[in-house]
Amino acid sequence: MDAFYHYFTLTLIGIYWFLVAGVTLRVVLKRRSVSVSLAWLMIIYIIPVVGVISYFMFGELNLGRKRADRAREMFTPFGEWFSLLNECQAHTPERMDVHISPIDELCNRRIGIPTLCGNSLDLRTNPEEILESIIEDINHAQSSIKMVFYIWHPGGVADAVASALIQARKRGVEVKLLLDSAGSPRFFRSSWYTMMLDAGIEVRQALSVKPWRMFLRRLDLRQHRKIIVIDDDVAYTGSMNLVDPKYFKQDSGVGQWIDIMIRVTGPTVNVLSAIHSWDWEVETGKRELPRIPECPLIEAERPLPIQVVPSGPGMPDHLISQVLTVAIHQSKHTVRITTPYFVPSADLTETLKTTAQRGINVELIIPHKNDSLMVQWASRAFYTELLEAGVKIYEFDGGLLHTKSVVIDDLFCLVGTVNMDMRSLWLNFEVSLAVEDQEFTHQMDHLQKQYIKQSYPIDLVEWQERPIRNRVLERFYYLFNPLL
Repeated sequence: MDAFYHYFTLTLIGIYWFLVAGVTLRVVLKRRSVSVSLAWLMIIYIIPVVGVISYFMFGELNLGRKRADRAREMFTPFGEWFSLLNECQAHTPERMDVHISPIDELCNRRIGIPTLCGNSLDLRTNPEEILESIIEDINHAQSSIKMVFYIWHPGGVADAVASALIQARKRGVEVKLLLDSAGSPRFFRSSWYTMMLDAGIEVRQALSVKPWRMFLRRLDLRQHRKIIVIDDDVAYTGSMNLVDPKYFKQDSGVGQWIDIMIRVTGPTVNVLSAIHSWDWEVETGKRELPRIPECPLIEAERPLPIQVVPSGPGMPDHLISQVLTVAIHQSKHTVRITTPYFVPSADLTETLKTTAQRGINVELIIPHKNDSLMVQWASRAFYTELLEAGVKIYEFDGGLLHTKSVVIDDLFCLVGTVNMDMRSLWLNFEVSLAVEDQEFTHQMDHLQKQYIKQSYPIDLVEWQERPIRNRVLERFYYLFNPLL
């Protein structure tokens, strides 16, 4: 019996050794950031067994065979639809300024989506105002409502949105709702889910979470977009999930979530509608592309060019990251960023440091308290090198600052669903709007300055005197940055 256990133990050790060796080779041979590869190797070797399992679950961008096959088949027809936008009257490169022109060229070449003029934007910053505006537009819907969200959390005014959707369906409006499976578990357990289905609303779970699929698809890959499109005439996007902050995560100890949404009209609505159609087809296999906008332009109107920048599996790799880098490198005076989750790649870290070192005023606003302690500690691991390079860091103390925005030179801005972490920039389904309009950018600039008034600056000298315990926690959680 002792001999049996001896050989059984040796066999298990041998199997584990081959697994570790195989995963190590996979990590080394995979083409990606060296820092990410090193982090994964440390996880694999420091945490036996769990490290290997974690790599199988989270280590590679794996959409799953069925969805990946659909995405490959979809790229050509969607690309053809996007390319037709170049013939739209709203695509007028001559009316674009220096900040957005290279982004138009980049996105056009990589995914076929051009920058379109002739839009209007309304910035909404109050959660009740946002939800009431959405309800009003739903109540005026005539033909279709399309929605995709990471989180739908029942309660408060969010329930009034659900009721408005049911009433819209009863009067004959087609309603398609796509919600992330991991982000919206309370919705799928609520009575609203059943009532919507009974009313005839098409509700789909995006990227359903099933542990037995860990070897077939990356489980933490998430549908993180927030898009509403009504009659292909009005759209919303931004950082806010379909939640009433007064009823959402009240026991997390971080305060209410601070968000924005942007109400869009004009040709960009059709592009956001197409992004929803992409997500819907990935999940259901059903295709329904919106009409191509005609959008006659009046020369006297301010052009208000908007570039829609989507990302996610099946779309060109790292597109949003590239747009962000191009935008920051063009800055002449200021770069100000708000993000709830700050765990940047080595490339983004160097971009921010280099920008500050060439004399640009670079400001970073992030929450003082975060709903993820791992992210909170990992974020602070970057403070020292950024502060030493001249980046100004502010910690917001008025709730969980969830707004994702970048304002450059008070002339150009990026707003949307994208956090400054590798998950958003490399993995998830995300969407961002690149906007070159002085009036709208002034509004974003003013909002960011209001955030700074509710923040306190991090002083380099004081930061360097923080306790050793804090430094240890920062470096420990930094090791897990591929998972954050």
